[in-house]
Amino acid sequence: MNEVVQVAELVRERNRIDAALSACIRRPALPGHLGDWIAARIFGIELEQQTTAKGVDGRFADGRTVNIRWYLKRDNLLDLREDGPDCYLVLTGPKAPAESSPGAVRPLAIDAVYLFDAATVVADLRARGRKIGVASSVRGHVWEAAEVYPRHNPAFVLTLEQRELLALFSHRP
Repeated sequence: MNEVVQVAELVRERNRIDAALSACIRRPALPGHLGDWIAARIFGIELEQQTTAKGVDGRFADGRTVNIRWYLKRDNLLDLREDGPDCYLVLTGPKAPAESSPGAVRPLAIDAVYLFDAATVVADLRARGRKIGVASSVRGHVWEAAEVYPRHNPAFVLTLEQRELLALFSHRP
């Protein structure tokens, strides 16, 4: 019973924290909404007013549409849409192999950021006869080519301020 009491106390604490986060972002404190808010602030993305816009979370200043994902681990899976945006901005926690959930911890952390050109990723999957949709398996080298943080990528250069802000969310000491 002591475990139940402890979990109940932790859930109450988490609810207080989630309420404070929700007050800041003006949406429920779920990873998807938090990721959208963080990405919008750090990358200057104008979010769609309606959260029901299919496949598009917002637009970069240059007009490109973007779908923002925050995955708590990087396992090379990406949720894609046939009629998707121009690009996918993916925030991830640590790179991790597939694992069962008992004993696993998935911190809300941003250890890396990837910017995928949607048409290129979809074309690669089609060429390999792979499915396009939820949990599409994207090859590791495609992830590496799309990485814009912490590595430097000349295709999408981050400012020092953007890098410092992203570092605030890292789970690394």
